[in-house]
Amino acid sequence: MALFDDVVSKFNNFKGYEGNPPTTEKEYNALDCWKNLSEKPDWETILSNIDLEKIKALREKEYPPMADYLDGIVKGDNVQVQKYIDDCLAVKAKYPKGDE
Repeated sequence: MALFDDVVSKFNNFKGYEGNPPTTEKEYNALDCWKNLSEKPDWETILSNIDLEKIKALREKEYPPMADYLDGIVKGDNVQVQKYIDDCLAVKAKYPKGDE
């Protein structure tokens, strides 16, 4: 669960840890990785953020190259620009975040 590290490192309260990332709530609660326990995110928040990171990674793999968009802008090709936008929206629809 390397995504755990990506998620928790975004919290200002995170101080780091040694060893393997937790895979269960029990392991997470036993982990000493927070500066202030009163600001420790709950396990469900961590899992939710991990799910968002997974979606982000899937989307990044399938988005069209930004060069396609920029090329369309430079050429004034509105059809190419719209195709880029439509392709991006299709990826977002394929991998929804839940709030979209």
